[in-house]
Amino acid sequence: MQVERSHAFEPTRKIANMRRAAPSVVIVAMIHLTALPARANRDSESLRARAASQIYNLDRDDAIESYRRAIAADPQDSAAYRGLATALWLSITFRSGNMTVDEYLVRVTKTNAPPNAPPADTALAFYSALNQSLAVARKRLESNPRDADTHYQIGASIALRASYVATVEGRALGAFRAAREAYDEHETVIEIDPRRKDAGLIVGTYRYIVSALALPARLFAYVVGFGGGRERGISMIEEAAAYPGDNQTDARVALVLLYNREKRYDDALRQLTILREQYPRNRILWLESGSTTLRAGRPGEAMRFLEEGFSKFAKDSRPRMFGEDALWYFKRGTARARLGQTKEAEQDLAKAIATDGRKWVHGRSHLELGKLAIASGNRARANLELQSAVALCEADNDAATAAEARGLLQ
Repeated sequence: MQVERSHAFEPTRKIANMRRAAPSVVIVAMIHLTALPARANRDSESLRARAASQIYNLDRDDAIESYRRAIAADPQDSAAYRGLATALWLSITFRSGNMTVDEYLVRVTKTNAPPNAPPADTALAFYSALNQSLAVARKRLESNPRDADTHYQIGASIALRASYVATVEGRALGAFRAAREAYDEHETVIEIDPRRKDAGLIVGTYRYIVSALALPARLFAYVVGFGGGRERGISMIEEAAAYPGDNQTDARVALVLLYNREKRYDDALRQLTILREQYPRNRILWLESGSTTLRAGRPGEAMRFLEEGFSKFAKDSRPRMFGEDALWYFKRGTARARLGQTKEAEQDLAKAIATDGRKWVHGRSHLELGKLAIASGNRARANLELQSAVALCEADNDAATAAEARGLLQ
């Protein structure tokens, strides 16, 4: 959700620093899964609404089919093409296992998931749908350059391109340019029609991201046209979440991430409560609820979410996100460790390590096992676990956890 920033004034240093900052665009990746009407016919609108619900319920294949049916119902519906592109992009990122809040709290950017290159046919289909979305919207703009909704459609499609370029292709500079264009388009929407609070979602997200940059990068972002302001950015996203638009869910998802970053855990949990009620088939929402309460220091509450998730989705035969099972076991093992359930915690953490997953998940599991070994007085085992934690987390760009494990070793 990654690159709406240029980090210094020398070109080579700028590109290198933007690569380190990659996770930021993925925040924006969460905020354009659904789309506004764009004057589509009723059949297309209905199919898009169904597809959006399917995406958030993790029924991605069904969503892809629904978007294709929406396009067939109205070939001039820009939002339907963008919805299809979004569903295809999510099918790629799902394979990489980088769709959780944890990924963007500690700058975890690398992956040991399946090959980074997406299937060629999926990549081709993504760009075909995205380019058609832009072509339809830009053609409409020729006849009415001050049409707010058309500017919205263009900006949302360009934001999706920025997310794809950053997360799938790893091209920081290309993502930066697209992000700037998306920001401008949605500022234009607000200028034309200030009532369109939904347009504040992308603008507010980029404002928040810019505010978090180091000073040289922040100054450069201002020079090239980005606005800043953390509080203003969050406020704009909150307004979008309260606005009865089709991207209301997207705003709620963005707020879950940003509230976690701000340590506003109860606010994040309120959004997650709404999302769980709206999308009861999305098991990741139960995982995120458990993760948020763990960050808030409430392991008992976390256990309730995680146990409910384990029970609720035990027979869910749909494809798993890469490393998802390892993540579930790691989270439950951590909660059990916090509750003093040592034996059960060790079992869960051992399962997390033995299951395919991201290196940072395995590394953090080793860290928890190291802490349990220290508590039991087994320093030799603790050292082995902590050394593994350092190596795995450093390999997956989880510097904070590696530093914590190194500190315990010393």
